[in-house]
Amino acid sequence: MRKTFRIKKPADFQIVFNKHQSVANKYFIIYHIDKPEQKHFRLGLSVSKKVGKAHDRVWVKRRIRQSILELKSDLPHDIDLLVIARPAVAKQSQKFIKEQIIHVLKLADILKVEDK
Repeated sequence: MRKTFRIKKPADFQIVFNKHQSVANKYFIIYHIDKPEQKHFRLGLSVSKKVGKAHDRVWVKRRIRQSILELKSDLPHDIDLLVIARPAVAKQSQKFIKEQIIHVLKLADILKVEDK
């Protein structure tokens, strides 16, 4: 995923947190905000130390990024997303993580596809 698709600055994270709409399931919390001036969506990730050691957190982040990248064509272009991984996501498979991301995106009414 290109760096232009990522939210990295703490100020950008804070904007989404302050003016957010959030949805959650057992594995993820998703905060989102509409940004009509953007050319493409942006993604911010937060994986706490409760998920595991550094290599476990990096592993989870990679799986989340890959899942979002596979859903890229089905996401609106004018949105900022923050995905917060809960500890239950540790040691889950890529397929399971993608299913849970799809589930929470549908709950947030962001993803409009049926089965992918």
